[in-house]
Amino acid sequence: MRRRVIGASACAMFGALAMVVAFAKPLASQAAQAHPLVSQTEYEHWQTELSNWGRWGKDDEMGTLNLVTPAKRKAAAALVREGVSVSLASNAFTKKDVDVPCPVEWAMVTAGDAGATDRVAYPCIHGAGTTHLDSFAHRFFGGKMWNGYPVAGLVTKEGGAARNSILTMKGGIVTRAVLYDIPRLKGVPYLEPGTRIFSEDLEAWERKAGVKAMAGDAMLIRWGRWARRARLGPWAIDEGSAGLDNSVIPWLKKRDLALLGWETPGYVPQPSGDLPRIALHDFVLTILGVHLIDRADFDAVAEAAAARNRWEFMLTVAPLPIPNGTGSPVNPIAMF
Repeated sequence: MRRRVIGASACAMFGALAMVVAFAKPLASQAAQAHPLVSQTEYEHWQTELSNWGRWGKDDEMGTLNLVTPAKRKAAAALVREGVSVSLASNAFTKKDVDVPCPVEWAMVTAGDAGATDRVAYPCIHGAGTTHLDSFAHRFFGGKMWNGYPVAGLVTKEGGAARNSILTMKGGIVTRAVLYDIPRLKGVPYLEPGTRIFSEDLEAWERKAGVKAMAGDAMLIRWGRWARRARLGPWAIDEGSAGLDNSVIPWLKKRDLALLGWETPGYVPQPSGDLPRIALHDFVLTILGVHLIDRADFDAVAEAAAARNRWEFMLTVAPLPIPNGTGSPVNPIAMF
């Protein structure tokens, strides 16, 4: 009898296990169906269907920054109630690490009783360890950059960018910004590498925060890169990061953003058969004409926003006026 009871329990246990396995496959299949990967064909179709080329004339070099009007800047300034400022930049790294393969070159040149001078160089403005602003002369599609300008003859190693350079933004960017704190939405300190952020996540955050990014705004996406580094130490972020899924591209087009900022430009590891990691980065920059704040640090502003339960603020971004440059280190400032 004892043997029969044990046998019956074992059968029940294996039966339950079989049911779990049986249900796991449909659930996995449902998840894949809910968020299918964007195909190369779809991506190429969007390049025509969603393009903003020519929207502000054939000679435009500003893209959606055209939506940041004087009225938009005044409205952003009205969000400043306390005069509290918060940086959105990471501190410059001067030593090489696994997540900073190309650090800033810094050295003291003189130091004495009368004063001191130092030297700073950014050998990799677009590198993983530098918060920076991308110009439209940074990435291309089929030999063309923003607004259809040919790369040939306009962007060269000898002369730099004759069109779409960082110098177009010498006057700086001042607009309303909205922070999307996806880890806070999910109730976690940070998202794990490979996590894909979908439009429903963004809209869920908007319902929770009570605000959303609209035309002429800056949209800032936090997944928790720096919070994860603080807890676990540095890791190769270009081999492990969360980020926006490619399916968000039409959603971004509808929002008419003036500026998009994030901590890393794409998610890795990627599912098998997915588009290249920076497919969304390149599309937003080159086809939609949205400038990008890349490799930012949103931890401090997330804490400031949470303390006030206010996820919108005035944002200022002032790139260095580098003639013919494709980008610039920046220290974006949020003002509450």
